[in-house]
Amino acid sequence: MYTVGIDVGGTHTDLVLLDTKTGEIQVHKTPTTVEDPSKGAVLTLDEHIKKQGISPKDISYLMHGTTIATNIALEHGGAKTGLITTEGFRDILHMARHKRPQTFSLQLDLPWQKFPLVPRRWRHTVPERMVPPGVVLRPLDEGSVKSAVALLIAEGIEAIAICFLHSYLNPEHEAKAKKIIKKMAPDIFVTASHEVTPQYREYERFSTTALNAYVGPKTAQYLGTMSDSLKQNGIEADLHLMQSSGGATTLQAAQLNPVNLLMSGPVGGLMGGIFIGKSAGFSNVITLDVGGTSADIGVAPNGEVLYKHILDTRLGDYHAMVPMAEIDAIGAGGGSIAYVDSGGQFQVGPRSAGANPGPASYNKGGIEPTATDCMLAMGWIDPSSFLGGRLTLQKDLALKAIKDNLCSPLNMSVEEAAAGAIHILTHSMTRACEINSIRRGFDVRDFALVAFGGAGPLFACAIANELSVSTIVIPPNPGLTSALGLLASDIVYEKSQTVMLVANKANVDKLKTAYNELESVLYSMLKADGFKKDEISLERAADCRYEGQGYELVTPYPNTNESSKINLSEVLTNNFHAQHEKQYGKSFPEKNIQIVNIRARGRGATAQVKACNLKKMSITGKKAEPCSSSRAYFLSDGKLLHLETPRYSRKDLLPGHNILGPAIIDQMDSTTMVLPDWKATIDQMGNIIISRGAEL
Repeated sequence: MYTVGIDVGGTHTDLVLLDTKTGEIQVHKTPTTVEDPSKGAVLTLDEHIKKQGISPKDISYLMHGTTIATNIALEHGGAKTGLITTEGFRDILHMARHKRPQTFSLQLDLPWQKFPLVPRRWRHTVPERMVPPGVVLRPLDEGSVKSAVALLIAEGIEAIAICFLHSYLNPEHEAKAKKIIKKMAPDIFVTASHEVTPQYREYERFSTTALNAYVGPKTAQYLGTMSDSLKQNGIEADLHLMQSSGGATTLQAAQLNPVNLLMSGPVGGLMGGIFIGKSAGFSNVITLDVGGTSADIGVAPNGEVLYKHILDTRLGDYHAMVPMAEIDAIGAGGGSIAYVDSGGQFQVGPRSAGANPGPASYNKGGIEPTATDCMLAMGWIDPSSFLGGRLTLQKDLALKAIKDNLCSPLNMSVEEAAAGAIHILTHSMTRACEINSIRRGFDVRDFALVAFGGAGPLFACAIANELSVSTIVIPPNPGLTSALGLLASDIVYEKSQTVMLVANKANVDKLKTAYNELESVLYSMLKADGFKKDEISLERAADCRYEGQGYELVTPYPNTNESSKINLSEVLTNNFHAQHEKQYGKSFPEKNIQIVNIRARGRGATAQVKACNLKKMSITGKKAEPCSSSRAYFLSDGKLLHLETPRYSRKDLLPGHNILGPAIIDQMDSTTMVLPDWKATIDQMGNIIISRGAEL
């Protein structure tokens, strides 16, 4: 049997196929079909299994990472969305938090107002009122709901978000309104806030629910089309999706709450980087995923996923109060365009050439120089072996693009301009790595840099030099590591509930009951997905803060098995003080601690590939032999060096082989640059371990 991971990026679609019997991993890579990414994903899988003689019925598990919901939101291409809310609260989405993105700007555009998820004319209010702790002050006027729905139907609305005041405490009114809408308009996508994010903070809850409705119809259609196409091709395995939290979810759950998919693509890379780090023996890793359009940076101390604060989880300009892994994405990749702006400044990115027309060297009509063109000009990329020889790059077009757009205004040679562009991108990625590591209190010298994506291994040494990182790990298939990460993830669901309790005064039995109710829902969801009792694990946490604070910290809470043996309030209090000390350098033991939300996470063990189960290869004493040699340019201490550089084929490198920099390692999905004063060793898992040192 086989399991499949498919990651669809802005430039390429990556496939990893795992033989569950032998542990053998196969990979495939094709250009993304931008007009319909699902089409390219299905064709990629179909093309590969036919080539390998694999029956579609032998595929038992299929995991997908996608940017469809992300792109819909960022490109403002969502559904015509309506909102039904409590009378008097029509403009919560418009007012937001009264924050100004540019404090002193006189020409200020507020993006949530300029590009509203729900225009004001489609926001309707109805009489109803729920008050803490979930008491009905004013019953829902069902007639007003029907009138509002009728008006929205007349406007051709495609999705409706239901957000009532304090519904996180009692969802009765939202449930009634949803039932009415589904009866009147069964084909309209409907989402209620208590189903998406049942937590206090009205604006963030409203924004998250509206965003879920905004991306819902197109995302659900995309996923449905992909699932149907897979079935038509004989693939009976259910489709699973990567969530922003780093856990997988089922097709049905993803279609209901697509807001959980906003970071689906980048998170796959983070999980893949953690997996590769463990396979190489490094628990502390910085992950660097550089594709054609963007670079995604994550930090995983002890191999653990870090999560953004719930008030910092957003997509672009929209708040999305859902669990989201800590990943910093910047517009820096192989397709990033180098240009001179109107002020005469040398800039690279965030604008990208994408897959079409792509870099100038692709010969698809692109005339602006990209990072790929610059690396080609510097002699780093072999034009004949790009994508395993399936695409021959045109070096003369790359040189022309650099000369026409950069050389004259900058008064530089082609090589100097190319090296300058690479240096600018390197600096941008280094700053992003620093934000996620050094500025958060981590000592990067204790971390290995796991570099992947098509372009990550080309930038790795230069970034490591600036960060003072001493070890770099390059996976066996760098360009497909995100797809591999999809297979290293479990099915994960999370439920939360706002409680607003003081820890040392809280009724422990009531807390236990509340947690048990959340866990019961999670257990039922995982059981419905086909998991057995021994495959399900449950975790507890609480959002806590000192009384008077406006922000919470996620704090571990003792699980069910421990709860009868220990003082829960005392353990939670100690855990929070430790968390606050770690985050801010100080704690206040004399202060009362407020429990804002309780959280439960259910995990179904599905990880298809595990580092501990990978077969180690034997060390060989054979010497690595280059397949060719050419001169390449390197920027060192502000000087441009032109050095003879051996080139190696990745497929010829065996465990134990050592390579002294400068050297270039070519393979189908990526190119690895070993800079001068660095050396590379192939480990028993097939990873390239690059470390500082001028001698073998």
